[in-house]
Amino acid sequence: MEGKNTHKLIDTHAHLASSRFEGELDDILKRAFENDIGRIISIACDTEDSISILKMASEREMVSPTVGIHPLYVHEEDSKTAIETIRELSKNPSVAAIGEIGLDYFHDTPVGFTDESWKKLQHEVFEALLQVSIDRDLPTVIHQRSSAEDTLAVLKNFPEAKAVLHCFGGTVEEASAFLELGHFISFTGILTFPNAESVRETAKTVPLDRVMVETDGPYLAPVPFRGKRCEPYMVKHTAEKLGEVHGLSLEEITEITTRNACGFFKGLD
Repeated sequence: MEGKNTHKLIDTHAHLASSRFEGELDDILKRAFENDIGRIISIACDTEDSISILKMASEREMVSPTVGIHPLYVHEEDSKTAIETIRELSKNPSVAAIGEIGLDYFHDTPVGFTDESWKKLQHEVFEALLQVSIDRDLPTVIHQRSSAEDTLAVLKNFPEAKAVLHCFGGTVEEASAFLELGHFISFTGILTFPNAESVRETAKTVPLDRVMVETDGPYLAPVPFRGKRCEPYMVKHTAEKLGEVHGLSLEEITEITTRNACGFFKGLD
C-alpha cells in the first residue's frame, strides 16, 4: 500500500488508536485502500496513545504516526513527565508530527481546577510541546476549539513552529490570521453538513496551497454517513465538497491536498 502517490488522498487526521476501532484496524485500512486513500496520519492524544500508534505504524506501511498530548488530557498524567516522554518518543524517525496539541475552551473544566488554572495548564503543555516540535524540526497538529484568539497568540510567540489547524470551523478572519503566520488549515466532514455554510465560506478563502482534508475519525462522519462511525475512507466525501467549493474535480483536489500533506508532514515527501 503506497502512501506517496499524489493521485491518492491522505486522511491527515484520524484516531486509529480509538477504542471504537479496536479489533477492526486491518479491515478499516483495507476499506481505505480500496477507496484510493494512500496514507492515514494517526493522531495521538496522550502518551499511551503515542506509544500505541508508533507500534501500529511500525507494522502497517499505510499509517504515519504522531505523538502528542490533547489539551483535554493534559491533567491525566504528570505534565512534566508526559512532556519529556513525548520529547523522547518524537525521536523515532517515523514520527510525522507533534499532535494533537493546543487549547480547548469548549468543554467543562475538570474537577479540581478553576477555569484559570485549567487554562494555565493547557497553555504550559501546549507551549512546551511547540518547543519540542521546533527542537525536533517537526510540524504540529493544532486543536483550537473555542480558543482561536489564544491559540493565535501562542503561535505568534513560536514563529518557527509549522502548524495545521485541524478540524477548522472558524471565521474567515480567524483563518486569515493563522494563514498570515504561514500555517495550514484542515477541514473535516463538517464541510459537508447542510448547516455548515459558514465553514464552506471560510474554505473558499483558504489558498489551495494551504489546505488539507481529514476525517477526525471516528468522529464527524460526512454526509452521507451522518450518525455513523467515521472511517478514513470517508475523507473522499470531504474532499469532493472542498473541490466543489473551489470549482475543482475530485481528482484535482486530491492532487492538491495530497501534495500539501506530503510537503507538511515529515516522511511523506
